[in-house]
Formats: sequence, C-alpha cells, structure tokens
Amino acid sequence: MTPAITPAVTPAAPLGSMNHLGITVSDLAGAGRCFYAPLLGFLGYSEVERQPEMALWVAPGGYAVNLWQAREEHRGKAVDRYAPGFHHFAFNAPAVYDYLPGYYAVFFADPDGLKFELVFIPPEALAAAMVQSALRPI
Repeated sequence: MTPAITPAVTPAAPLGSMNHLGITVSDLAGAGRCFYAPLLGFLGYSEVERQPEMALWVAPGGYAVNLWQAREEHRGKAVDRYAPGFHHFAFNAPAVYDYLPGYYAVFFADPDGLKFELVFIPPEALAAAMVQSALRPI
C-alpha cells in the first residue's frame, strides 16, 4: 500500500483559498479514467496516488482533488444540487479569449451528475464586485 501523500501547502496560500476538494463517485475506476483523468490533466493536475478506494490528484501550488469510491449501498443514488450538500465547484480558467473581454464560463457534469464550472472572471470585475458588496448594508 502506498503511503498517503499530503498536498503541499505553500506559505503564500491565501487564507480561505482551496486546499483540496474531496469527491465521492459511484465508479472510481470508470469515472476516473473517462472523466476525471482528462479533466484534471487538462487543468494541470497530476495523479500522485491511486488505491482501490481513492485517487489523489495534485496541481502546481498544492491544490488537490481527492476522488473516493462510494460505498456499495450509496452507488447509483441521484445527485440533487438543491438538496443539502454539493451544488457545484468552479475551477479558474485563463484569460485566453482576448476578443471577448470579461466573464466566461462553461458548465458540465461528471457521470454521477455533480456539476462543475470552468470560469474566467477578470480581476477588475472581481475588484469592482468586492467594492460594491462592501458598500451594501447586510
């Protein structure tokens, strides 16, 4: 059995930034091979550990995605984004579309129906939103 590898924590990691995301999937082998390996590889993650019940992917900077095999009694249960639990997760995307300034996103789901997003929000738009929210009373 391979010893667990702890994702690297950089001293510059901002408080509240993502360290790792743990996802339980119905079919670790199938979803890992057909969905998560292409997605996470494209996003710059490398698989650093694989066991029958889990796989660990780490990106430069130490951000990690940990995939877990669902227990037998939970396999095949439908995902409901509006029930308590996971709604969606957004990965950052680069600013590659210079001809289309501003926000862009693509939404997609894994084989179990978990929703993901690849999003770019310009830094100036984030800064403006933070100023606006600071000015609004709660």
